[in-house]
Amino acid sequence: MGRKDRERLAGELERRTADFDGYYSAIWGGRWASIRSSLLEERRPVAYSDNLVQPYYMDEASICTARLLPLADGDRVLDMCAAPGGKTLVLASRLDGRGQIVANDRSKDRRARLDKVLREHLDDRLHSSVRTTCHDASRWGLHEKDAYDAVLLDAPCSSERHVIASDEHMAMWSPGRPKRLAIEQYALLSSAFMTTRPGGFILYSTCSLNPREDEMVVARLFERRKGLVEEVPVEVAMAERRTYGAMIVPDTSSGLGPMYFCLLRKAE
Repeated sequence: MGRKDRERLAGELERRTADFDGYYSAIWGGRWASIRSSLLEERRPVAYSDNLVQPYYMDEASICTARLLPLADGDRVLDMCAAPGGKTLVLASRLDGRGQIVANDRSKDRRARLDKVLREHLDDRLHSSVRTTCHDASRWGLHEKDAYDAVLLDAPCSSERHVIASDEHMAMWSPGRPKRLAIEQYALLSSAFMTTRPGGFILYSTCSLNPREDEMVVARLFERRKGLVEEVPVEVAMAERRTYGAMIVPDTSSGLGPMYFCLLRKAE
């Protein structure tokens, strides 16, 4: 690559970074500087080992979130976007073989990673209670209606922590990306609603700081399914309340997250 090309790419990256910071400053105001600084700090994953053959290291906010989904003996559970598998491990360890989990990811490569994580961390008994699939989860509700007692939707999102840490991801960022993701996220959440049985639970989560991808997606479900869904209050000490759900924000949680979550119940 020649000098002019390098200068052009450097200039484009600088412009994208300025646009990114301007976009999130408009959302978070003067607080964005402290959030940004927290996102750049080295992550401190913790070991999750409940019922596992070896610990799995992940963000404590992810563990906290996966523990919010109500589970009961005999439940059928769907993890719609499961890879790399940390939250699936939490669900499997909690269900302790007394039910069935379907762990899905639409990417074959990510499903392969998911399979590897499950094999390496679950004993034979727990592993036999988890089945992995590779489908487009946004269409799941068309094929299995009212089929699951509990659904975890950890939706693909902007993942600002990764964007800030990677020149490659920053170079691909644009203000239109959250809009496109929000459309996909609502399709997934609507599918989750359809495949959950009446009285069952849906846990919607993202690692995004953008309300367009978080509470606004949930708000759309309430608008489209008026009277058919309710929010279930949950208490998480480190989380900040949003219009719907709550968020663990890195600058006030010693670097954890970001993690947005909202627990929903489908009307009977």
